[in-house]
Amino acid sequence: MALIAMSLNAQLLHTTVAQGEVEGVEQNGLAHYKGIPFATPPVGDLRWKAPLPAQKWQGVYKADSFKDKPYQQSQGPARPGQPGVSEDCLYLNVLTPAKKAGEGLPVLVWIHGGGFNTGASWENNGEKFAKAGIVYAAITYRTNVFGFLSLPELSQESQKENGRAISGNYGLMDQIMALQWIHDNIAAFGGDPEKVTIMGESAGAISVAMLCQSPLTKGLFRGAISESGGNMAPEDNVRIDNNSIRNMVGSEKYGKDFINRIGMGKLKLKDLRKVDPEKFMGDPIAFGAGGALWPVYDGYVLKGDPYPMYQQGDYNDVNILMGTNSDEGSMFTGFLGGYKPEQYEQEIKESFPDANWQQKFREMYPGKTDQEAFDAHSDIFREAAFAWPTYAWGNLQSKNTADGKGKGKVYMFFFNHAKQNFFRNGQKTDRQYVTMHAGELGLSFGQLGGFGGPASPSDEALSSLVMQYWINFIKTGDPNGGYLPLWPIYAEGTECVINFRDGAFLTGIHNLPQLQLWEEYMKWRRAHKTTIKK
Repeated sequence: MALIAMSLNAQLLHTTVAQGEVEGVEQNGLAHYKGIPFATPPVGDLRWKAPLPAQKWQGVYKADSFKDKPYQQSQGPARPGQPGVSEDCLYLNVLTPAKKAGEGLPVLVWIHGGGFNTGASWENNGEKFAKAGIVYAAITYRTNVFGFLSLPELSQESQKENGRAISGNYGLMDQIMALQWIHDNIAAFGGDPEKVTIMGESAGAISVAMLCQSPLTKGLFRGAISESGGNMAPEDNVRIDNNSIRNMVGSEKYGKDFINRIGMGKLKLKDLRKVDPEKFMGDPIAFGAGGALWPVYDGYVLKGDPYPMYQQGDYNDVNILMGTNSDEGSMFTGFLGGYKPEQYEQEIKESFPDANWQQKFREMYPGKTDQEAFDAHSDIFREAAFAWPTYAWGNLQSKNTADGKGKGKVYMFFFNHAKQNFFRNGQKTDRQYVTMHAGELGLSFGQLGGFGGPASPSDEALSSLVMQYWINFIKTGDPNGGYLPLWPIYAEGTECVINFRDGAFLTGIHNLPQLQLWEEYMKWRRAHKTTIKK
């Protein structure tokens, strides 16, 4: 019997893709293919250029170790066996239960988060998905200055080479190149290229939304899972409090300002491409949450403001499983510590353009005590960055489906499970249940413990429930099936969501009045195209 198993594993661990033969390694009864190149290394003269296809290799490519993550600011010393950082980062990992090529298994593609600034493809383990009969692929992409820098000189170069005066979005183009590679090659790992679901969290979930909006991804996936993401941001020449995206004019200006701040404004492109990558790191403005180097509405990868595009039915019409967490904001605001009402009042005045809107947000988010001020500040961040974009996305697509303008169904979730206060710097909450940003990942990947401490039996039970919904969705496009409580299709007006707490419960949207206020405000923003200068 052991000899038979070895023979099956031997089939599993060797396959052929467009670039040549590739060999993986066996772990826990699965075939792991680590560090497969899906594009030419974007280094040297290819820095700040669209990715090129991976080159063919000679002999057998040993896919037995993870590659470096995208070049980024140091996150502290690497753990033993953990790769470092490099511009040469365009690799993906495949984890498959298949015994041979062409089995036609469903495919899950994971896109990591990290604010388009940090992150790595190997930070989450997809073994439980693979053991459920799913081919799991995790992709990487250029981040921060290497993935999203716009400059007038880069746009001019693009005009000469491609007929498009654009720059930035290199990281998104990396994601699209990876999806194209998966479409062309995943059958070699037992996957079905027509049964691909993309999934991401935070910036990965925003990426998922953008890939659903991009004209360059049609036919590359049939479903999407967005955990704390969404993109319905209005277009502006600046990024305003995590709820807008720069146009090309604004992105080019931001990039030029960044290059000037780090003392490289007089360098020509050919010289900028020779600069040590470490010398681009450390700028507190570019690498901050509010001013981070970010995707741009370039008219090519991203056509523009997605809200009217969805109203017109101009998007990739696929089934979506989407949602957010109850305490998305405290991870970003908790470092403040001792947040005071006067700080909150100043933030209101700086964030909203006139006295009328300032008063509406004061009334919706009272901040008269230290606790109120901190919670209000965190909740405004939650709504602006994650909850409202998800809500607007779900409403627009579900309305199209109901009106017969589309077929893609929407399933909405809300995580409100564990009381996680460690980002609050001693400013506790009286809320009974709190799930922080990224707090659902352990549940959706079946990797419990970590931030929330040892897993309880209720954690294990909830994770099993969540994962089964996700697995069903990946396999069929519908999360329902078996013993699971019914998860209805989301529709504007009923606004029924699955609330993951100590189980799965049907509820309304808990923060609906706040989201409706943001919807009203965003309509006003689009009509007035107001730019806020701080």
